[in-house]
Amino acid sequence: MGDAISKNGISLQEAIEFIWMEADLLDNAGYDEWLALWTPDAKYVVPIDPATTDFENTLNYAYDDAAMRQKRVERLLSGQSVSASPVARTIRSQTRFRMLGGDDRSCEIRCAQILTEYRRERERMNTSDVTFNLVRTPEGLRIERKVVRLINSTEALTGMSYIL
Repeated sequence: MGDAISKNGISLQEAIEFIWMEADLLDNAGYDEWLALWTPDAKYVVPIDPATTDFENTLNYAYDDAAMRQKRVERLLSGQSVSASPVARTIRSQTRFRMLGGDDRSCEIRCAQILTEYRRERERMNTSDVTFNLVRTPEGLRIERKVVRLINSTEALTGMSYIL
């Protein structure tokens, strides 16, 4: 699609750069800036069943609103959560971006993500399809919804000390 543009004028390149910035903030513990990237009613979703679309009525690893995202960050930073101590170092690689659609105020974009975690002298990888619903606001692009569909979602995410 190259420089595809959704109906609201968000180019594929602009969306990619925003998604890369979000990944960089997470990899470098820029959590306050990361929290500011979301609209007030946004959802962060990590479903157990990668095929589900009814997140409200199924079990999820995460189904976070603004308050839950804030609590997730606080747990990571507090050092009091066993799963977050020590906090993992992460690197996200994102590729295969595809603009799925848009309307007069938003766009939907999907990419592949490989997240490499290094913690306790061990390296582990999580691979997923990630779908972002982005909206242009006066402050710039913001996330309305982020859905992380792990390819190995049937294995429990035990002891995870980072945000997917």
